[in-house]
Amino acid sequence: MNTKSTLLFVAALLATAASAQENGSAPDTRLARGRYIVEKVGLCADCHSPRNERGEFVMARWLQGAPLAFAPTVPMPAWAAAAPAIAGLPSMSEAQAAEFLQHGTRPDGSQPRPPMPEFRLSADDAAAVAAYLKSLAR
Repeated sequence: MNTKSTLLFVAALLATAASAQENGSAPDTRLARGRYIVEKVGLCADCHSPRNERGEFVMARWLQGAPLAFAPTVPMPAWAAAAPAIAGLPSMSEAQAAEFLQHGTRPDGSQPRPPMPEFRLSADDAAAVAAYLKSLAR
């Protein structure tokens, strides 16, 4: 092999290794980002996870839906009495959940009931959250 061929071969190997490393870590990075948004920013568990008598989350039912332990102080039409399960995305596909988190509209065109906010996440953040929630399927 001449020097030019050797350099091309080494460059191709490095490019292949970098691509494989990016592809191997990308799902983990996306799931970590989704988990961070769900657990530290959106605080989804506050409504979507049940608590025990001491107020601690029941980890065996993490993000599997729960009755809401609070109510509005003034009449609020359409107030939801319970938050649905979101672990595993039982009511939406991953793509539908990402769309919901970007635009605040469910696949059927309806909007979430209070106290659920109409999120406007970026496409990347919404995809990360949807991927993380999907990964929680039982």
